[in-house]
Amino acid sequence: MSDTFVLAGKSFHSRLIVGTGKYRDFGETRRAVEASGAEIVTVAVRRVNITDRAKENLLDFLSPQRFTILPNTAGCYTAEEAIRTARLAREAGIGTLVKLEVIGDQQTLFPDVPATIEAAKVLVREGFQVLPYITDDPIAAQRLEALGCAAVMPLAAPIGSGLGIRNPYNLQIILEQSRVPVIVDAGVGTASHAAEAMELGCDAVLMNTAIAGAKDPILMAQAMRLAVDAGRKAFLAGRIPPKLYATASSPLTGLVR
Repeated sequence: MSDTFVLAGKSFHSRLIVGTGKYRDFGETRRAVEASGAEIVTVAVRRVNITDRAKENLLDFLSPQRFTILPNTAGCYTAEEAIRTARLAREAGIGTLVKLEVIGDQQTLFPDVPATIEAAKVLVREGFQVLPYITDDPIAAQRLEALGCAAVMPLAAPIGSGLGIRNPYNLQIILEQSRVPVIVDAGVGTASHAAEAMELGCDAVLMNTAIAGAKDPILMAQAMRLAVDAGRKAFLAGRIPPKLYATASSPLTGLVR
């Protein structure tokens, strides 16, 4: 069965997008990414070197010829910072696909949605394919889609919290109204959380800490790969509706008496 994930006009087989922060070294990063089966890898431009070829560079371990490198604006607290960071990645030859993060609060790392919308307007106008990190707010998702963003990326829970999906009902509304891919971003902690996101109908899941922070990152990467695949298959299969009372698995007719 061919079930590809299309993002900004390009098809991918894997619906798992992984980050590259918090690993012990670039070697472990590469092993985890390979174990995850991910084809899209996100990189914090302000924290991980992908622009200076004279220093140890992540791109020496994760080739842009093999992986789609998704620069992100992590660590930016204003629209201006985020716009400047996206431009830096483009000038370094990474491309125009960018994950847009504008953080509004240092403790929760929740996104500043008005600043995200402001930055998205500029970046879309400049030809970027923008993937905005937002709260699970259906109105914000609508506005960013209307601006021309290539996808919307509502959080499951605060970044790095591992709490899993806190508000599946808002995610369901976003899924119903969106005409662009919906990618759950942030808050996934374990394989069941990834499967749940896919069972809801999300197009993909993005995670970093859940894999990099595990006791065995390589094994967790494998688990996430299987969970995303299983969750997607369950969504496509069409689950039975939940009911309060039991239904016999076998009919009552023809019982041996």
